[in-house]
Amino acid sequence: MARHALPGNTRRALLGAGLTVSMAGAALGIASSAAQAEEISVPHALAGAVGPVKGLQVDPLANTGVDPLDNGVGTSVGGFKPVSTTAVTDTVTRGAKIGELPGVALLSPLLPG
Repeated sequence: MARHALPGNTRRALLGAGLTVSMAGAALGIASSAAQAEEISVPHALAGAVGPVKGLQVDPLANTGVDPLDNGVGTSVGGFKPVSTTAVTDTVTRGAKIGELPGVALLSPLLPG
């Protein structure tokens, strides 16, 4: 008898049995991977995850001719020292990594990796 000719109840029963076997296999796979995950030390895993992130460049277009962040506005009023936005954006536009940013640099030694 061809598969398409199976009665509706038989087809439903086979489909249910297949789903049950699939779910049991998935549950066993999850249980075994959870048991293996306990063996890995958490600091080692954290260092592996955070370490590469600290070295990422914040502005991928830094040091190129098309960097939209490589602009600034400055002003000078009276005898006061001139003020410019490039003092804030210079770190990013010259290709600083995440760990080199002023706020993050203070916390960087506390992060593993």
